[in-house]
Amino acid sequence: MKIKNILVSLVAILALAAGCNQIEPDHFLSEVKVSSSYVALSMDGGSTTITVDATDSWSIPTCPDWLAISPASGSAGQTNVTFSASKTLDGRTAEVVINCGGKTQNINVIQGLAVVAPATCAEVIAGPDSKTYLVTGTVTAIANDQYGNWYLTDNTGTIYIYGTVNAAGSYPKDSGGWGKGVFDFSVGDEVTVQGPKTTYNGTVELVDVTVVKINKSLIKVKEMDPENGTIPSAGGDLTVTLDNKGTGVYIDIPETAQSWLSIVSVSGNTVKFHAAENTAGPRNVTLVFKTTDGKKQYSTEAAIMQLGASGSRELPFTVEEAIAYVQELAGETPTDFYVKGIISKIADKGEFGSYGNATFWISSDGQYHDDLTLDFEGYCVLWLDNQKWVEGNAQIAVGAEVILCGKLTTYKGTAETSGNKAYIYQINGVRTEANGIGTEANPFNVAGAIEAANNIGGATAFNAYVTGKVSKIVNEFSAQYGNGTFWISDDGQFNDSKDKDFEAYRVLWTDGQKWQEGDYQIGVGDIVTLFGQLTLYKGTAETNSGKAWVYSYVPAD
Repeated sequence: MKIKNILVSLVAILALAAGCNQIEPDHFLSEVKVSSSYVALSMDGGSTTITVDATDSWSIPTCPDWLAISPASGSAGQTNVTFSASKTLDGRTAEVVINCGGKTQNINVIQGLAVVAPATCAEVIAGPDSKTYLVTGTVTAIANDQYGNWYLTDNTGTIYIYGTVNAAGSYPKDSGGWGKGVFDFSVGDEVTVQGPKTTYNGTVELVDVTVVKINKSLIKVKEMDPENGTIPSAGGDLTVTLDNKGTGVYIDIPETAQSWLSIVSVSGNTVKFHAAENTAGPRNVTLVFKTTDGKKQYSTEAAIMQLGASGSRELPFTVEEAIAYVQELAGETPTDFYVKGIISKIADKGEFGSYGNATFWISSDGQYHDDLTLDFEGYCVLWLDNQKWVEGNAQIAVGAEVILCGKLTTYKGTAETSGNKAYIYQINGVRTEANGIGTEANPFNVAGAIEAANNIGGATAFNAYVTGKVSKIVNEFSAQYGNGTFWISDDGQFNDSKDKDFEAYRVLWTDGQKWQEGDYQIGVGDIVTLFGQLTLYKGTAETNSGKAWVYSYVPAD
């Protein structure tokens, strides 16, 4: 019996030994052996070395940017291979492959723990760049539906999402457009995203985020009347119809708009607003509609605009409009108005001189018609900034485009400015020294525009022309907002330099209109001329948001 038991035990041991020989660890392949198939690095950075024992030449063809491997190839025999990484704010992992003799050996590399803790918008804004954040907030605006640029807001602040990618790293445009699969969200939805932070021109952004979760909003804007949300300058009503699956509706009108916009009625999910007459330039407001399911609040937004009045700074009277207005008024206007025209004739001894004013005629086409319905007289007009002209200032000339500002009146049937109660607000698109630079005929180049913006140190009170070559697209023009953002330079290269790059920031399309589907899309290499206000934002020369547009363009091809 004992001999039988011994034989059984020996058979079992041999079987176990044979089984162990068959379960050979991955890092002991016959072609290439490694001392460890697992490499751990410190969050503070550092290096770890393993030994590669190969029967043939070997190589590690690829590795992530954050990981350095030295050497990345070798010949038969033993080689010490070092894995290195710099300090990181977040944990990260990688898998690298050693190719040898037609076989592959996997090496798993880990630096810290790849765990991203949830953060608020305020914590993202205050936190360091390059760190990865997990943030939950409401979609408040979508800036670009091709690459997934939008705004995420929680109760602590707002951050800009620059690029949204799916699990495969594709943008919306690669996935059939916004609203497809993982990108199926809209304004008002609650979205959780994960991505690294960067700061661009003072704007906090999460870049190329992945969408972790979408919680669809219970309230949406179904339709507006007028459809485009635009109210005439004379005032009028606006109706917003909501698709609301929550309980109740709360409407928030920002304090800045409460003086001119009011709620007329709320009937179920239909809200009616009334806008008072607008006697100044265009004005905009974003209305917020909120509802609840009893546990959580949901919201959506509607952007509306009221057109500006003729005769305002943003929309000056044409010569014909100014003539018709004062002829009907038959007296001096109670407030200042703006009139735009081209100097067609300078009165006898009408140039600026010792009295500090000038007298001349303007018309819409630059011709003097000797017709009281077509010619408007700038009578005893003061110089820029409502100051008296002094020796050394530029002189007016026939052909110059001017905007006059001041009291208007009629004298013996002639429409004119009231003597010494009006001034030249703008000349040739510029309000510097009227030196002819920055005009339509002689626009700033990029270097000149940057110099002008730096000299002013803030938003200009004048409009200027700037010509350059598109070097980088930030946001393509979209029909949703009607504007686009891109960089121009004199050499057509994006130099990442405040001395060489000028930003066309949220510029409108030609004639100051919103871009619409079917309009030309700006591309790198195009030559563009911009027209509008310049400004300086944190040292970067750019157009003032919404106050400039593409005056003309020449496609690269």
